Amino acid sequence: MITTTKKSIWNTLNTNTADMKKYFVDTDVIIDLLSERLPHFHFAAVLFTFAEMGKFELYTTPTVLVNTFYILRKQLGNEGAKTALRKLRMLIHVIDSSEKVMDQALNSSFNDFEDAVQYYTTLNAGISVILTRNLKDYKPAGMLVQTPEMFLVTEGLV
Repeated sequence: MITTTKKSIWNTLNTNTADMKKYFVDTDVIIDLLSERLPHFHFAAVLFTFAEMGKFELYTTPTVLVNTFYILRKQLGNEGAKTALRKLRMLIHVIDSSEKVMDQALNSSFNDFEDAVQYYTTLNAGISVILTRNLKDYKPAGMLVQTPEMFLVTEGLV
């Protein structure tokens, strides 16, 4: 039998997981983190640190991870890039695109098809915020699009 204290802790853990805020992270932010790319590294590191602390959950797509690997392997080699992505996967969830997403992206007003796919994948996953430094390409987005710095300031985390 679960004691009252254990029940309280269990309920708190379940509530936190169910109510956790979810945010989509684009390629540039992940590369800022993994490549320690200045001057953007600091805000990417803070963002992922708060995710690791359980303040919110971060999500991305397979496309973002593939693009990140492609860029990182030039800097770190194949094994170094895989190692970096394995560590990243402990901090970020991956959501899949679908036929529906592809059709939405193909019929959207986005100029950049890849950004349209990311947007509709995020939208269909019930995530309402995209974190990217590529704000201009997400202008047609019907959701909040912020840089990590803007997000952290808006949320009162820095």
